[in-house]
Amino acid sequence: MNNVILVKLGGKILENEQNLNNTISQLYQLIEITQNINKIIIIPGGGTIANFVRTLDQNIKLGDDLAHWEAIYAMNWNGQQINKNYPNIPCFSQISELKKNISKKDNKSLLIFLPFHYLFENDLLPHRWDITSDSISIFIAKSLELDQCFLIKDIDGIYNIHNKTIKRISTKDYLEYKKSNQIAKITNISDNIKNSKPIDLYALKLIDEYKIRCYILNGIYSKSRILEYFSKLSDNIKIYTEIHHQISSE
Repeated sequence: MNNVILVKLGGKILENEQNLNNTISQLYQLIEITQNINKIIIIPGGGTIANFVRTLDQNIKLGDDLAHWEAIYAMNWNGQQINKNYPNIPCFSQISELKKNISKKDNKSLLIFLPFHYLFENDLLPHRWDITSDSISIFIAKSLELDQCFLIKDIDGIYNIHNKTIKRISTKDYLEYKKSNQIAKITNISDNIKNSKPIDLYALKLIDEYKIRCYILNGIYSKSRILEYFSKLSDNIKIYTEIHHQISSE
């Protein structure tokens, strides 16, 4: 699977035409110019629909199970909308079919994976609101035997209290920084405070458990962070956050 990468598209990317066009364009360019990347698997986030389910659950108490599956189905719906707008990117709902396509190394392609069916059959994640599409994407990356996962959002990464992007941070340090208020609030492109978090906390547990590295990259229309990350630019110039597992001192 060294020639495969998995990217999750957050709601602010999915639901903004310019952002989505920019991200998809970068992914197409990446797969064309990068020799060692043959397949890019897109995992859609839940976006506004999942947030609506969250609000509905708060108001009428859907229950953990129903809310969990409705939010995941929102990911499927968003994936189908990507396919509708970009019909050359095929959708897969069966992981066996996805793996079969991945194994075809003779063609480079973007692929969309709709996670509902696979997660319903492999119901290993807790049914809680702190498990978002971030955690789900890491779970799927592990299922595909990948050692990294890319989260495409509308932020440059995790910010410290000086509003500087933290380039690399361990799960342990992230939790310690958060506890001591050394992680800045996230601002969007209009510099308004967002309520969302850079990554859900359960994802940190999966990063540690699976030994997967997770990267946050900005996909908004005015930036080329995805291409820059995979380019030969100096790492000092690239802007991203890498979250890695806590390395044992033993």
